[in-house]
Formats: sequence, structure tokens, C-alpha cells
Amino acid sequence: MFALQKCAVQKGRDGEDEAVRFLLKSGWEVIYRNFRSRRGEIDIIALRDGILAFMEVKIANRFTQEDLQHVIRAKKRRSIIETSKLFLAMNRKYSQYHIRYDVILIAENACARHMEGAFAENDEAE
Repeated sequence: MFALQKCAVQKGRDGEDEAVRFLLKSGWEVIYRNFRSRRGEIDIIALRDGILAFMEVKIANRFTQEDLQHVIRAKKRRSIIETSKLFLAMNRKYSQYHIRYDVILIAENACARHMEGAFAENDEAE
């Protein structure tokens, strides 16, 4: 079981590495990876064009916008939002940026889709 868990962790890291490469090529500045708190974790925090994006990276073969609510459940969305609030409280220099919550889907070692504004703080819970 430990080897299986380690394999999944490495797969997640590889997916995040691919997401970072994609973001850098797309003009984003990655300012933080794997920001953790008691409330949760944010995979990537990045800046571009006045936007501060909190990004969740998911490894998948294929997803649609309709599938997104099942990929990132309400509990996970709340965790990301609460963690982003803590990040902003600790890093007030980013308070002038527009805040957005994105999802990056990685498939076959490449960015399959960057879902900008995938969810918002005021979205209805499941």
C-alpha cells in the first residue's frame, strides 16, 4: 500500500510540474506551490495581468465543465477558498489583485485544459 501511495504522490507532483511549465509558457508568474495550512492546501498560486489565481491541479484523462463539480467537491472548494483567505491575510501585498479560482487538468503529461474561474467563493454548495 505504501508503494501505491508513493506512486500517487509522485504522479501528483509530476502533474503539478507540468502545470507550472504550462503556466510559465503562458506568461504567468508562479509565486507559490503547495501552500498549506490547517484549512487545506493550494497547489499553485500565480499572477498575471492583475489576477491572483489560486489553482487546483487534477490529473485526468478527460473532463467537461459539467464534470467539474464532481472533480472538485464543495468541501474541497471551501477548503481552497478558506486557505486562499489565510494566504491573503499573511501576504497583504497581493490585496490589490483580482482573485480567481482556477483548475488545471493534466492528461498524458500535458496541460489538457486550464479552466479559468472554475469556481467562486459565492458558488452554491452541493
